[in-house]
Amino acid sequence: NAFKPLEEFWMFPPHFWPENPTMQNFRDMVFLMGSSTVPFTRYLFNTVFITVAGTAGLIIFASMCAFPLAKRKFPGSKLVFTIIVTALMFNGTVTAIPSYMVMSTLHFIDSYWAIIVPAFGMPIGLYIMKQFMEQMVPDSLLEAATIDGASDLRIFFRIVMPIVRPAWLTLILFSVQGLWATGSNVLIYSEELKTLAYALGQIVSGGLARAGVGGAVSFIMLAVPITVFILTQSNITETMATSGMKE
Repeated sequence: NAFKPLEEFWMFPPHFWPENPTMQNFRDMVFLMGSSTVPFTRYLFNTVFITVAGTAGLIIFASMCAFPLAKRKFPGSKLVFTIIVTALMFNGTVTAIPSYMVMSTLHFIDSYWAIIVPAFGMPIGLYIMKQFMEQMVPDSLLEAATIDGASDLRIFFRIVMPIVRPAWLTLILFSVQGLWATGSNVLIYSEELKTLAYALGQIVSGGLARAGVGGAVSFIMLAVPITVFILTQSNITETMATSGMKE
């Protein structure tokens, strides 16, 4: 659809491939974005910054929290993991009001951090990392490193993180999918802080006359997650195969 001229959208029977491919939809999208009060590059920067910062924070925090849960026994560890598993049942709609209250208390409303900080605490990240570490990181290896005098931080960064590389590559995919597609959000209301998905969504809302532009918008929004998936698919398969519940 991104490469179809507008008249081909209403052909019957519909054709999957465009008969006369065109780049006009992308030119129209650039023109419409250029007429906005906020430049296209600003929307793009906002999205890239939120995606990169949120993903990096998720990897760091999820990994560092999962390590003691998986390899360091302490009172209440099972209760903590039970809470994490329970949190998997709740989606963003259920937690929208509590999230807003927390961000308001921290004075993060109308800033990048209103989206980035909640991304750090995605329960699926901690769950996957904990299960993968438990399955793939042998205790004997950690004990040998401790005997050799390595600190917990050294063990974590030099031994554990390289072993669980498939797990954090999987988290990169999940995080990029969610953050890249972040659109209109009640936590951010300044136009110059809005994301690319929000700006492109405003273009698509123009109706049938912008059906071709809508195809171009969808192409751009899907290109990044699909590219990340192609680059990490083998690691995702390995992670899913080793991250099941363990008795």
